[in-house]
Amino acid sequence: MTDKHILVIGTGSVGKRHARNLHELGCSISCVDPRNDRLTEAIDQEGMKLLGSYSSLQEALMHSSYDGAVVASPPVYHVQQSVECLRKNIPVLLEKPVAPNLQDAELLEAEVKDSDAQLLLGYTWRWWPSLLRIKEMLDRGVVGKLLHVTYVMSAHLADWHPWERYQDFFMSNQEQGGGALLDESHWIDQMLWVLGGGPLEVMGRVEKISSLQISSDDNVDILATYSNNIRVSLHLDLFGRPHEKSIKFVGEEGTIVWKVDEILVGKSMDDEWEKESFSSDRNDMFMSVAQEFLAIVNGDTLPSCTIHDGVQVLRIIEAVRRSSATGATVKLRPM
Repeated sequence: MTDKHILVIGTGSVGKRHARNLHELGCSISCVDPRNDRLTEAIDQEGMKLLGSYSSLQEALMHSSYDGAVVASPPVYHVQQSVECLRKNIPVLLEKPVAPNLQDAELLEAEVKDSDAQLLLGYTWRWWPSLLRIKEMLDRGVVGKLLHVTYVMSAHLADWHPWERYQDFFMSNQEQGGGALLDESHWIDQMLWVLGGGPLEVMGRVEKISSLQISSDDNVDILATYSNNIRVSLHLDLFGRPHEKSIKFVGEEGTIVWKVDEILVGKSMDDEWEKESFSSDRNDMFMSVAQEFLAIVNGDTLPSCTIHDGVQVLRIIEAVRRSSATGATVKLRPM
């Protein structure tokens, strides 16, 4: 249990989740959101009473002090709100992505370097048990030298938040930082994390191809080339049904397939697989993030997912955007 006072900035779906989890871990919670209906929903969460509710971050910072802050607003606000907290020496748990563009992400990275407060970046799939297991298996060389990795994330946007019109969700709005490339950059982060660094070059297409009523991109295809001859393809879309999250790792000695709650390992020419199943709840990874954040607030540990990691993701995103605009392969400097 803890008596820390945490400010949650943005009380949409993920903000309410962070508030609920931190409250369950013994924290006192205050919330900021310009939408009064979302503040009301946060206040009405079962068993949770807010110490304060505010329509602006400036108002919240004026009326109380905080041991930590969660920035869970749309990406367009991430840098400004994180900076305001860091300058008051408040540790930050920042939802991904860092920012809509690389320039803003680098500004925040400089701010973190100059601050005594820490920033933990919430690429939450890093805390998912089966992906932690995948990383351990690859580090042990279970299928030998990797040659090709395929990431697929396909999920219809209208199914994400069935309680609201998808057109009202920030994901629909390019100016707010929505879209498949930014929001599903989880899988770019996974590529960098699992493979231990970035590619030499990328090619990409970032498009709006469906009939979804959105201004953001809904289809992304990326091909990345690594120095050790590994090829990686990533497909991200916001229109697929049934939903799919999968990763396929093909090595010289076999194949590993990840499907959220199970891992398959095959090493023969036949359709024969060793299977390992997991029974994790989606909230488990968010709770693990919350626990690490409180350890950071207490000064017991340093962030395992850093602002630097988020900047590296934005460097890939900017390269993919350039490739999509020009039709050319974009070379990258070593990370």
